[in-house]
Amino acid sequence: MGKLLESAAAIVMNTAEARGALIQAFPALEPRISAHVPNGFEPSELRVAPEPRSDSAFRIVHTGYLHTELASGRLRGTARRLLGGAIAGVAIGARSHFHLVAAIDALRRDEPQLGDRIELHLAGVTSETDITAADRSYINWRGYLSHAESIALMRSADALFLPMHDLPPGRRASIVPGKTYEYLAAGPPIVAAVPDGDARDLLARAGNALLCRPRDEAALAVAIRTLAAGTPPGPARRDLLAEFERRALVARLAAVLDVAVGDQPFAAAAA
Repeated sequence: MGKLLESAAAIVMNTAEARGALIQAFPALEPRISAHVPNGFEPSELRVAPEPRSDSAFRIVHTGYLHTELASGRLRGTARRLLGGAIAGVAIGARSHFHLVAAIDALRRDEPQLGDRIELHLAGVTSETDITAADRSYINWRGYLSHAESIALMRSADALFLPMHDLPPGRRASIVPGKTYEYLAAGPPIVAAVPDGDARDLLARAGNALLCRPRDEAALAVAIRTLAAGTPPGPARRDLLAEFERRALVARLAAVLDVAVGDQPFAAAAA
């Protein structure tokens, strides 16, 4: 990795945390490492009408992969650790639907008047393992959807579910799932089961997310109860959303290219 990066005129990371980790790992490369350029969303693609609804259910939506096989792939996890590509104590299973399903099960058992209203819509490529791992009557398996269909489903939700892996105390996640930005722009409140790191910081700034720890099923139940009671947070901050529109991100990337073509260190360009 170090040898490959040494050949670069510019190195661009997509989160601040990842940029810091790269500098820590390869301090000599810092002059070639630009300010981070995050992922984002295209506003025109979010101008899709919500999927029509005529029900009174409390609809929770998750889009994308469920990582069920990865969560149960012990052999692959062992191989990855031996190759030095894993961090001890990471709970990858939290990126799945397992803990949300457990929280909904608890609500259906203990608060049936609320629990019976909940529908969970899971959209994306789905495996038999995904289904058998959590086969529930309240789950609507939507399968693969086009991007426009996925946005329409997001916009029809009462809550969007964003799970991430869990980390040991003191560690920060250096990724922001790509769907985070479209979730923020789609409109509905977000129930985010995420560790410390860039994603959690972003969602806290946005103001329309209820945050809990990745495996905290009790906190997930509280978040669902809060939203179902009709007390959602306000919309995401417009000024923050503007930072992640494609036009703004392209401008940031163009600035990186200007510095790289000028053959000057990024630290000097920022001074």
